[in-house]
Amino acid sequence: MSVSRTLARTYWRLSRWELRTEPFPDRSGLLVGAPHTSNWDFVFMLAIAGEAGAKIRWLGKHTLFRGWRGPLMRRLGGIPVDRRDPAGVVDDVLAMVRSGEVVHLVVTPEGTRSGSGWKSGFYRIAREAGLPVTLGYVDRTTMTVGLGPTIELTGDVRADMDTVRAFYADKAGFHPALRTEPRLAREEAA
Repeated sequence: MSVSRTLARTYWRLSRWELRTEPFPDRSGLLVGAPHTSNWDFVFMLAIAGEAGAKIRWLGKHTLFRGWRGPLMRRLGGIPVDRRDPAGVVDDVLAMVRSGEVVHLVVTPEGTRSGSGWKSGFYRIAREAGLPVTLGYVDRTTMTVGLGPTIELTGDVRADMDTVRAFYADKAGFHPALRTEPRLAREEAA
């Protein structure tokens, strides 16, 4: 058994949170982490992946990769994103996925854990790379975390986001007051 799986199983045995999860897809995919309301979400993500033995990559703000944390964050699967110039991030991620590497890319579309909606990069990446989207969650009301269903996005933004909203409707996040409604600005334009 790997070190990460052993650590994850130990974490779940000792944690007051319960892991309730559907399996990781057996091919590359995008994993949405929501509601993203706490830095604890990062710990949960690592423990979920460790338990499943899944290889994950995740997008994080570039400041997390400064100094001594940089090598550690990269080792844990991190990909730095400079929010002052995010234009190339989606293209860089698409290139990584298209290279044939089997990876589960974790994205928190709420970004900074505050705001009025979700960022649409996850949607664009999933559609352009043909990736299934697995809905990961944290719910303080039930003290559960895990992976929900895996969906294929159809290109009908509003209908796809209605499916996403239905799943997250009863999920509160670690800090429920910081939860953001799963809504993309481009839904209004669709």
